[in-house]
Amino acid sequence: MDHFDYIKHFENCIEGVKAEGRYRYFANLERIAGKFPKAMYRPADGSSAREVTIWCSNDYLGMGQHPAVLKAAHEALDNSGAGAGGTRNISGTTRYHVELEESLADLHQKEAALVMSSGYVANEGALSTLGKLMPECAIFSDSMNHASMIHGIREAKQEKLIYRHNDLEHLEELLKSVDINRPKIIAFESVYSMDGDIAPIKEICDLAEKYNALTYLDEVHAVGLYGPRGGGVAEERGLMDRVDIIEGTFGKAYGCMGGFITGPAAVVDSVRTFASGFIFTTSLPPSVLAAARASVEHLKVSQIERQRIRRNVKMFKEALEAVDLPYLRGESHIVPLIVGEPTCCRDLTDILMNEYNIYVQPINYPTVPRGTERLRLTATAAHSAEDITRMVGTLHHLWTTHHALRAVA
Repeated sequence: MDHFDYIKHFENCIEGVKAEGRYRYFANLERIAGKFPKAMYRPADGSSAREVTIWCSNDYLGMGQHPAVLKAAHEALDNSGAGAGGTRNISGTTRYHVELEESLADLHQKEAALVMSSGYVANEGALSTLGKLMPECAIFSDSMNHASMIHGIREAKQEKLIYRHNDLEHLEELLKSVDINRPKIIAFESVYSMDGDIAPIKEICDLAEKYNALTYLDEVHAVGLYGPRGGGVAEERGLMDRVDIIEGTFGKAYGCMGGFITGPAAVVDSVRTFASGFIFTTSLPPSVLAAARASVEHLKVSQIERQRIRRNVKMFKEALEAVDLPYLRGESHIVPLIVGEPTCCRDLTDILMNEYNIYVQPINYPTVPRGTERLRLTATAAHSAEDITRMVGTLHHLWTTHHALRAVA
């Protein structure tokens, strides 16, 4: 009997993904502080490094290079060193955690906040813990929710009811099917990052009140960007007080890393006490926490960055409209350009990088459904008008003339 060939098995797994055109290649990039969205690209073939323009970054406001953010990180590094010293409950809670959590509770006007190592960990830890702690809990999840939310809901091991994306009638139909006295959570996002659309937050809150459910809102693609203080879409629409738990990240508009939840003190403390992903993970280091707090505090008062991204997104969408390129026309700052086939999607991004020094990653299955492969484009606050004009001109040229895109047409 032949022994199981472990290496061959995994090679076949990878070859299967490559055959489908959805294997992920990582570009070796070095962001240049002060020049974002420019970065140095080092090709895998050993050829000379060259400058490229990034068009798929989540650093929407360029805060990853903001002087106040860098200054805070340097000072914390000099004052407290590189590491956190352990998990939060052993030796890893610092004054930087406390100050950041106070800042976040103020941002969302909630009783408490809890910082975690990433937005993924925050969603998984919070949703799994809250579900487990409530007997017979029913969790209602938008069909387009992020993988981290799906993971958390699955780990809660409670009844899960998936409603069609942003479909209020379907959500209400499912809510009606569950006893009003059972505990319930409605879990949804504000900005959906792959389609660029925004949830009907007010109407979901109305249904939550009608059917006695907690609301759990993921604002990761909205915090910093929306609302007069960067509180997210819920703040922009005057709805923060109606949302029970708000989850966010520092890894996007705040330009740093880490995740968090805010909400009632008892809810936040329950997650702190029972969430394994929080309890057993080494804490974020002081430099990251200080940088995140500086970014949050800056965007509570500064409108400059939000004004710039609104201007750039408007210009970008209008330019795409003018040349009739097939992007999804959502309300948000995210611009998905539909290609519709994985190999073409990869070919297009390779051409952009190799011939035009424009970096975009293809978005393929399972991140998006098959047949909807796309480029997820972001005109950040740091892009120039020239960057936008060049990008649209290049895309239009490739869309109309290049052999790699014949399958799309």
